[in-house]
Amino acid sequence: MRSARFRRSRRAVAITLVSALSLTALAACGTSSSGDDNGGSQQNGSSDPATPLDPKTKVTLTIDCMPPTAKAAELKEWKEDVAAFNKTYPNVTIEGRSTPGQCLEPPRFTAMLKAKSQPDVFYTYFTDLPQVLDNDGAADITAYVNDKTVPALKDIDPNVLGSLKQDGKLYGLPTSNYTMGLLINRKLFKDAGLNPDAPPRTWDEVRAAAKKIAALGNGVAGFGEYSAGNTGGWHFTAQMYSLGGDAVDASGKKAAFNTDLGKQVAKNLHAMRWEDDSMGKTQLLKWGDLQKQIATDKLGMFLAAPDDIAYMVQQLGAKYENFGMGPIPGGKNTLAGGNNYMIKKGISGDKIKAAIAWLTFKNLTVGKGQFDWARTKADGLPVGIPQPNFWLNDSKAKDDAARVQHATMPVENFKTFMDNPVAGKNEPPKAQEVYKVLDNVMSGILTNKDADVDKLLSTAEAQVNQVLAHQ
Repeated sequence: MRSARFRRSRRAVAITLVSALSLTALAACGTSSSGDDNGGSQQNGSSDPATPLDPKTKVTLTIDCMPPTAKAAELKEWKEDVAAFNKTYPNVTIEGRSTPGQCLEPPRFTAMLKAKSQPDVFYTYFTDLPQVLDNDGAADITAYVNDKTVPALKDIDPNVLGSLKQDGKLYGLPTSNYTMGLLINRKLFKDAGLNPDAPPRTWDEVRAAAKKIAALGNGVAGFGEYSAGNTGGWHFTAQMYSLGGDAVDASGKKAAFNTDLGKQVAKNLHAMRWEDDSMGKTQLLKWGDLQKQIATDKLGMFLAAPDDIAYMVQQLGAKYENFGMGPIPGGKNTLAGGNNYMIKKGISGDKIKAAIAWLTFKNLTVGKGQFDWARTKADGLPVGIPQPNFWLNDSKAKDDAARVQHATMPVENFKTFMDNPVAGKNEPPKAQEVYKVLDNVMSGILTNKDADVDKLLSTAEAQVNQVLAHQ
């Protein structure tokens, strides 16, 4: 989600993270391309697209989201990586683009695509692919990506790569990924007599634990949920996934939440809010509100991705040791997403090769670039958060070992989350529009004691079907 469009991936429009691990919260900086050095189309490269870039090739690349000066450590690392990259490719000039604050606000991103003004290498979220392709914005890089150009390709989770494909064609390379789990406040769990090393694994257990935490009094809520800014619909979808349900059917044309499972989700939340009084009095919450509550020991648990922890420590003054994570309750599926770079359609083949070489060095090499955990620790940035982590096989083993070796936080607090992975599912089509409708279900449940769950769901179903009919 993460957005003002408020998919998880775009939730950070209003915040700035300083974690190298929290690349999922960086925004793409909509700027003009430097143009095509070779004056040709993407097919006009000087050699076979399946071969790596010739180190003698001279090109200039404009690239999104160079860290701003306010992020001194990240900017230092960016410059170091450019220098290291140029040792192999001395004739590739990297022109980083940086915009203070958050630069991939939805209107700006849309305007950039329509104007064809995106940089050569531009930052997007997994769920942006349809919009980018509708605007003819990204090069098909299928022919350019193989185990010679991206040596660790076989160790990248195919589900992550699948999020960047359409009709079998690859349009991007991943930077980070996430799956949602249950984030807990370990102090409140201990105070309530609960075991923080064994977070609830079912929604019944969540409800029981929330009652005990809320019984601590002093304004403490046991469990928190969103219901505004599209975040309520995002989390309703996540809860549906957790029970094996869906928000939209497999055809992508019909709502799928007005079911027994949808009613179970809605009625459970209504009961927690009104019968148990375990969700707090203040509602209509959106991203950032629950983080503030749990960081100040006023909330016991909520659904989140691991990098929320880095945000709360770095921006809200919380302590790593106060948090833990378990898999999403229910455990059937969990909402997944992530971020990536795409390459502008129309640039030369050599520039595409140079872009893939850079992205491979910076984002897709264990022990280097964003995965250089020794450097990350030395630069005072967090190490040890379970995600992003799209590695498999030997790459995963090496990366996991390095995270533990250089950890700046108690990684054992995330053991339950790590040891019990839940299959991720991508967000539904028209995600933000669907979430906006489902916000009404969540706000109705959490603000109205007499809410008619069946009516809320049936009304939302009709509205979502209208949204899906216009694709």
